[in-house]
Amino acid sequence: MSAEATNSATPGPVSGAVTPAVPRRKSRARIDLRRLGRAALLGPTARGRLPDAISHVVDAHRAHHPDAGLEPLRRAYVLAESSHRGQMRKSGEPYITHPLAVTLILAELGAETTTLTASLLHDTVEDTDVTLDQVGEQFGEEVRFLVDGVTKLEKVDYGAAAEPETFRKMLVATGNDVRVMSIKLADRLHNMRTLGVMRPEKQARIAKVTRDVLIPLAERLGVQALKTELEDLVFAILHPEEYEHTRELIAENAARADDPLTEMADEMRTVLREAGIQAEVLIRPRHFVSVHRVSRKRGRLRGADFGRLLVLVNEDADCYGVLGELHTCMTPVVSEFKDFIAVPKFNLYQSLHTAVAREDGQVAEVLIRTHQMHRVAEAGVVALGNPYTGPAEEQTAAGDGERADPTRPGWLSRLLDWQEAAPDPDTFWSTLREDLAQDREITVFRPDGGTLGLPEGATCVDAAYAQYGEDAHACIGARVNGRLATLSTVLRDGDSVQLLMGQDPASEPSREWLEHAHTPGARIAIQRWLASHPAPGEHGPEDGREGAPFRQPAEGAGSQAGAAFRPGAEGAGGRPTAAGVLADRPGAAVRLAGCCTPVPPDEITGFAVRGGAVTVHRAGCSAVARMRGAGRAEVGVRWGDTAECRVTLVAESFVRPHLLADLTEAMAQEGAEIVSATVEPPTQQRVRHTYTVELPDAGRLPGLMRAMRDVAGVYDVSRAHAPAQRT
Repeated sequence: MSAEATNSATPGPVSGAVTPAVPRRKSRARIDLRRLGRAALLGPTARGRLPDAISHVVDAHRAHHPDAGLEPLRRAYVLAESSHRGQMRKSGEPYITHPLAVTLILAELGAETTTLTASLLHDTVEDTDVTLDQVGEQFGEEVRFLVDGVTKLEKVDYGAAAEPETFRKMLVATGNDVRVMSIKLADRLHNMRTLGVMRPEKQARIAKVTRDVLIPLAERLGVQALKTELEDLVFAILHPEEYEHTRELIAENAARADDPLTEMADEMRTVLREAGIQAEVLIRPRHFVSVHRVSRKRGRLRGADFGRLLVLVNEDADCYGVLGELHTCMTPVVSEFKDFIAVPKFNLYQSLHTAVAREDGQVAEVLIRTHQMHRVAEAGVVALGNPYTGPAEEQTAAGDGERADPTRPGWLSRLLDWQEAAPDPDTFWSTLREDLAQDREITVFRPDGGTLGLPEGATCVDAAYAQYGEDAHACIGARVNGRLATLSTVLRDGDSVQLLMGQDPASEPSREWLEHAHTPGARIAIQRWLASHPAPGEHGPEDGREGAPFRQPAEGAGSQAGAAFRPGAEGAGGRPTAAGVLADRPGAAVRLAGCCTPVPPDEITGFAVRGGAVTVHRAGCSAVARMRGAGRAEVGVRWGDTAECRVTLVAESFVRPHLLADLTEAMAQEGAEIVSATVEPPTQQRVRHTYTVELPDAGRLPGLMRAMRDVAGVYDVSRAHAPAQRT
């Protein structure tokens, strides 16, 4: 698996990157792999006694799990050592030192006994004569499953030439138990630590794979301790000049006589002690990549920029108590406050983030969390234990029911969902790579109080598929922060999103949605539907436009966008006659004005126009004042005995299939006869309909407008206030 690696003592740019990368472990010396190798060569000890070679693993394991049984570890070491005996790494060390080092990394992170057992055995099936059946017989099906999963991972090429189907199967297997990926990440970390004797071009190739695939996976599984060290090791290989510059900056800061972070930490301890809050205040130096990013963002660095302050407390409520005291007694930088306790990140991370400033302008970032939150922040899913432990045996690290299922952090759960829907392995691979490239996530709120985690830049289309899956095909619009919004609207962190769903089971997505979909779940669902429902000739005559938002309605029900139909009678010049209106000018032709389309019992007035005709307007129509100002002769008009009326209505709606047919059907059920209709070409996924209708009774108008508003996708219906477009 990693026989090409060399020992960590080998000179090279990589070895210097490790110590600053994990300052939290400064008190623990790096394990001497040569000493472990000598111990391994002595062979197994007497039955029932732990071999000296795994004493460090046992110490680290017992620090997290004091009551853990150690017999499986002893037997696993005996099998691994005897199986690998005679195999050497390129550094000249016994190969057993590699699984020992990987297991130690996991033990320090708090992995449970089953994971450590599988880690000791993770290379045996691939590199020795040991079979999976033997592993299963001696250690049980759970260890067998983990070893099998890691073995499959080793057969995957993660680079640009990776076989997508193999990678897909690997991730699916990993998704069923994230401990497989935990072992793989620890394995890669040890290999990266010992990469120094390889050819530079091979170092670069392995570093790029680590950067593109494994570091994003570590981020999404919340294993920050592994992720940060991997980042520094990759940084040293791929950007040696920038790495050396950053190393010099850190060394210069360490040589300073004064340390503003130490002074601010002391001040915080005093504030919290006087407030009666039991808390531990620590200084967390930034790792190399973090310092590099801050220097590029802020320019010249000051002392407080080289680290952050970490405040650890016992209870969730104490986190907010600490926040209140710091903001009261020190100068807060309010814009830096973020609450990841109330809204955890997609990878289970929880913490309060804030910043405080000194009088000299130095600003220190502060992280506030419980001890349990800190364990999860450092080790992610590794710290959450065995997902298959029964309820009676289940261990919650804090004893307060905080444990989450490590097989289902948000991102991994979504991955398992959308990989099943991917139409082909290449699509899965390309969308996965795009998703891994997204290093920031936002949280939006649903009306029911729930939340959705989405990548930065996500739109309402992404939110719809994240919440409803393939049922989002029926989405017709959204309200963002209470205001109507198109599905292409880009969401921001903290937005509230209400998705408006249509009732038509035959609803279908628009091809245009692909332009606004950023998440794999949304893109794959849309592509899958479009692939299984090709439009006639791809973009046939019934589409009208890409995405086919409308379909041709049933005969007599409506028209295509931009067309008009007029089944009713028309008066001279194509204008509707005004039956039921009596004018004080006998014999004059009376017409209803198209700008306001009055109906009983509207208050009306009339004006004489050319040809001796009289046009009737609502009294409040804006045209009335203009005609009076122009000196037009005003004619008295009133409603007659007939209850019939003709009115022009404007409907505003979101784009969706079958909308025109549904709308005209609703109007017909209210007894409205459509005289003319115009549907304007859609813009920004919205469409405007203008209908002139004839009603047998003017009293039916309110009911007609309500029925039109009830049609899925229609968000407003009003009387026309401007001349209707006519063709």
